[in-house]
Amino acid sequence: MTLQDKMTKKKILHRLQIAKGHLEKVIAMMDEGAYCIDIVHQSMAIQAALKKADEVILENHLKTCVADSIKKGEDKKVIDEMMRVIEKR
Repeated sequence: MTLQDKMTKKKILHRLQIAKGHLEKVIAMMDEGAYCIDIVHQSMAIQAALKKADEVILENHLKTCVADSIKKGEDKKVIDEMMRVIEKR
């Protein structure tokens, strides 16, 4: 993965650390027998943090790898790749 700059990497790692913290909390809540809805709220926070991390990674990918591939005439390849990613979301 080619990161555009250190701030982008820092943003991504920050979001992943947030998700990790929420996941650790969910695991602890499960062990403690916490209220189901509270566990679901934490799970949703994990998903939101991961989604934001994905958005930052994809934006970086578009600005770096995709832009470079288009300049090299490989536009069909990168468009197909991006469409596969979008289909999975």
